[in-house]
Amino acid sequence: MERLRALLEFLRTRLPDPGKTGLSWWLTAMQLAVVVVVAAGLTWYASGMLRDLADQQAKARALLAASTAREDLRRSAEEARSAARSLADDPTLQRLLAQGQREALPPVLKFHCDAAGIDACAVLSGPSVVAVSGPALDWAQIVTAASEQGATFLALPAIARVPLLGARAPLAGSDQSVYVARRLDEHLAHALGEQVGMEVRLVDYRTYTGAEVSAFTPLYAAALADGRSAVMRIDSQKAYAACVPVYAVSGEAVALLVTLLPVSAVDAPEHQLVHKLLVGALLLAIAAIVAGMLLGERVASPVRALTAAAARLGAGDFSASIPPGGPAEVGTLARTMEDMRRNLIELTGALRRREAEAQAVLGGIVEGVYAVDKNRIIRYLNPQAARLLGVEAGEAVGRFCGDVLRPRSEDGRRPCETRCPILAARGTGSVQALEILSRGGEPRHTVIISAAPAEGMQVQVMRDETELEAVRRARDSILANISHEFRTPLAAQMASIELLAEGLDTLPPDKVRELVATLERGTVRLTQLIDNLLESVRIESGQLAIRVQRVALAEVVEDAEALVGALLAQRGQRLEIGLPEELPLVNGDRTRLTQVFVNLLANANKYAPEDSTVRIGAQPYPAHLEVWVEDEGPGPDPADQPVLFARFARGLTEPEPAGLGLGLWLVKSIIERHGGSIRCERTPQSRTRFTMTLPMEN
Repeated sequence: MERLRALLEFLRTRLPDPGKTGLSWWLTAMQLAVVVVVAAGLTWYASGMLRDLADQQAKARALLAASTAREDLRRSAEEARSAARSLADDPTLQRLLAQGQREALPPVLKFHCDAAGIDACAVLSGPSVVAVSGPALDWAQIVTAASEQGATFLALPAIARVPLLGARAPLAGSDQSVYVARRLDEHLAHALGEQVGMEVRLVDYRTYTGAEVSAFTPLYAAALADGRSAVMRIDSQKAYAACVPVYAVSGEAVALLVTLLPVSAVDAPEHQLVHKLLVGALLLAIAAIVAGMLLGERVASPVRALTAAAARLGAGDFSASIPPGGPAEVGTLARTMEDMRRNLIELTGALRRREAEAQAVLGGIVEGVYAVDKNRIIRYLNPQAARLLGVEAGEAVGRFCGDVLRPRSEDGRRPCETRCPILAARGTGSVQALEILSRGGEPRHTVIISAAPAEGMQVQVMRDETELEAVRRARDSILANISHEFRTPLAAQMASIELLAEGLDTLPPDKVRELVATLERGTVRLTQLIDNLLESVRIESGQLAIRVQRVALAEVVEDAEALVGALLAQRGQRLEIGLPEELPLVNGDRTRLTQVFVNLLANANKYAPEDSTVRIGAQPYPAHLEVWVEDEGPGPDPADQPVLFARFARGLTEPEPAGLGLGLWLVKSIIERHGGSIRCERTPQSRTRFTMTLPMEN
């Protein structure tokens, strides 16, 4: 599977781009591919059959060689029997035995063993050895095997772990016998291999049963299980192996006879045939290429002409007619395309007229218009909608409408997921919704009217009401603040007036003075509110003019103290003025500067605790003068710092009455018009200080 994926990936990366190659090339390539596939299939099938046939033939050859070697081994047993009989009938051996010359027997035995190709010869009297020639063998076990198996026998001696093939012949007129033995070792296996023309191995049965598992173990087990033979291909040995067990007459397994045929002797003919098949496939592929080029050119020529005409049509050139000709299907296609060309000329003209009309309508209206498909992907955006959303029309087309409009989230979810007017209009026909859109961080209040879908498109009309909404909010806020701020002091004054009216003749003088002081404080507060409101209107409309003159700051502070002294006395607050005696004059408007100090002192009166001290100080510098108003209040909340000097801004911890939120805004506006600045800070003594910087007289 991995090889198939690798082949497909190789073809994908190596094949040319269909859009950049011609039809004749593809026809040639397809013919070549068919020939290659057929030739490869036949080669693969033929090579598979040949491989199976060669495998069967190799196994048959190995098995035949094993059977032949076993038959040769049987003949060797008959030859050993003949050698034993010949040795028993030898007159010299009989004479020496009759004379009792045992020391002369070994040379005679060796002569006969060498002549017969026997490894060992012996004369035994029962289990006792009379004379022997050859290597030391377990003759007692050989006698036992001969007594069990007869004239010829197979034995597994304990001394030398090599199977023995032998024969026995009795000596005439004696209880003695002649024994001959031949070892089933590498020499005998080599001799058998030369006879059968294949490598032969003789394996001691005891070695098989006691050895570890090897590549030949399954072969040996199969042969012993079958009882006759087994054959298989052993890839690790690169050979075909056949095995036949060698049994004694008693049925005991003595050895395993194995023949080996190299795989190379079988694979070479197969490779030659496959090579010839591949050469034939190559010749067929060359012929297919030539034939494919000729046929492909004949078919592709009219198709190329038709393609060129279609390209002109796609580019908007409807003037050139479609060339006829080519095969039947190509000719039919050419005639169809010619009819299509004529229809396109008519439809294009009609569409251009309608597009011009639609563009004129959409470009002339004030509202923004955009259209989405069934997936709410924007497909059209008029210039007014693009300006309203702050995007380019080309960038918005193709994007999800919620990503372009960016409506404000509700409970962590966009309205696109909960109450989308586009989806609602698909069920009801038309829906109007108020959406708050985010445009560069600035919210825009927009009314969106969604129409029902038509032919997969749905049109929305947008109307921006941000400015109108801001005016409404400002109007409501100002009216609410003014009504609240005026109602409180007016109610207090009305109560004081009623008390004076009821007890004008009966109230003691100190009570009358207290009520008059209350009226004075209420009047001061109303005057301050009205002045602040009028000043804010003048500043907003650009009508506030600064009359620059030489002003003594001590006189300004004295005027402000006279105006707000009653408010400070009401809460038991003391005003401590610490201005230097030789304080330079400043350039400014005395009335406006007095209003600055009035607002700062009123602010301190509101936030500082009762029975506390409000301080005014100043410090001259070479080019400017710093003046401050300091109170013992807690200071503004950190959350109020960004909007501390904003218009209509009120603190989160501001005590009642709240105020219009104009005082500090007026202070900042007047100071900046004098060319100065103001800041708020906490002193090391945990006091709140408003510090003003004013330019001094030149």
